[in-house]
Amino acid sequence: MKNSQILFLALCLMTASCDSKKETDSVDTHRVVTPVVQDVAYSSEYVAEIHSVKNVELRSKVKGFIEKNYVDEGQTVKKGQLLFELSTLEFEKELQKAAALYKNAVADLKAAEVELANVKLLVEKDIVSKAELHVTQAKVEAARADVEEASANKEKAALHIAFAYIKAPFDGVINRLPNKVGSLIQEDDMLTSISDNREVFAYFNLSEIDYLNYITGENKEIKTVGLKLANNMLYGHEGKIETIESEFDRSTGNIAFRARFPNPDAILKHGSNGKIVVKKQLKNALLVPQKSTFEIQDKLYVFVVSPEGVLKQRNIIAKMRFEDFYVVESGLSKDENLLFEGAENERDGNKIHPEPVDLLKVMPLASKN
Repeated sequence: MKNSQILFLALCLMTASCDSKKETDSVDTHRVVTPVVQDVAYSSEYVAEIHSVKNVELRSKVKGFIEKNYVDEGQTVKKGQLLFELSTLEFEKELQKAAALYKNAVADLKAAEVELANVKLLVEKDIVSKAELHVTQAKVEAARADVEEASANKEKAALHIAFAYIKAPFDGVINRLPNKVGSLIQEDDMLTSISDNREVFAYFNLSEIDYLNYITGENKEIKTVGLKLANNMLYGHEGKIETIESEFDRSTGNIAFRARFPNPDAILKHGSNGKIVVKKQLKNALLVPQKSTFEIQDKLYVFVVSPEGVLKQRNIIAKMRFEDFYVVESGLSKDENLLFEGAENERDGNKIHPEPVDLLKVMPLASKN
């Protein structure tokens, strides 16, 4: 009887041991990681319009035919260089007429001054009254006014001739020439435009939120920006943010920034487009891998692993999303363990056997961002 009891107890112990072993074997091993805390460099891109620092339209101030054209499209010119010459024959005739009228007015003034001198003598001898003197003085003043008017008309005629010679207002490059030699040009017609592309402005817009983040955030000291060209190549020179407009555009809710870029190789042209690249940095960002997260009804979750290996579903708030990881704003601390991968196959309350791994070793990209 005693032997039977001993045998029964042994069988029970063996059974319990086997059950315990089966339970242990049924708990899967999963890799777990802790979030990484580090500074994160990233960039934001904004559509930009490129403008020459100097770009003006050259328009005719007078009417006339193009007599000579001294430049070609795309030609580099210097300040003061003669570009176009309009017909001046009509203006020369006007100048001759104005000069003749000026001489006539000067002669009339001299005659009036001689008459005034004679009248003064007659007044002194009481031969004529002072009223006659006043009339003569008025004639002299009128003659002087005629001289001034004639002089102004002569200068105006000379100015018309000067306007017929169109010169470069600054060093630059000539653009399209819509009119050829012999074309009739009306007053205010455009002859061409000229651009100084040695430096360019890049105008780009920020939303009110981005503007406030820039002005008040930790990146407010950032003044250097990059430029991505239309072919997605990065421009070889950095630019500097110079100014911000004083008001928001009511129709878009954006505010314009202006950056200046050097353009020594003349790659950038007036009217081209690109994207301003603003490099920023997050200090002490809390990073978790995207493969450790899952979504339920547009909310982001992770499985936090307890010291006993129990999975606890946790909602987290992401501040920013990158290619392989999230920057966590709230819902998680840097010392907690997370299920690294396979979250889609687990449930809240499941038990695992945790295998801690270094996040930066299994995800080297996280350390480069």
